[in-house]
Amino acid sequence: MNVMTLGNMKAKIVFDQDAELFRGEILGLTGSADFYGKTVAELKREFKKSLKVYLDECALRAIAPYKSYSGKFVARVGPDIHEMISIAAADEDQTLNAWVKDTLTQAVSSYERT
Repeated sequence: MNVMTLGNMKAKIVFDQDAELFRGEILGLTGSADFYGKTVAELKREFKKSLKVYLDECALRAIAPYKSYSGKFVARVGPDIHEMISIAAADEDQTLNAWVKDTLTQAVSSYERT
């Protein structure tokens, strides 16, 4: 995934072959806001515009614009994976939760926090 950062906001960037443009989707919002551009400069400019329109619309409608994260989520895996991660956690003298937290932290360490 390609991620563009603008201030404290991030957007996922993909190439849209049909439109022959790059498409950005702003992350961490309660709704959706996207933008298009041919160049990095154009993407940044459109990112700013799209975010402003989204925030203005949220303010107009009294809607909270940003997602809140509780720190809890459910992950569904098959019984075989559940067994393997339980064994891996026990092998490292960790609870299942601590092992999953450490493993996920390592997996996302290359992404900056907002």
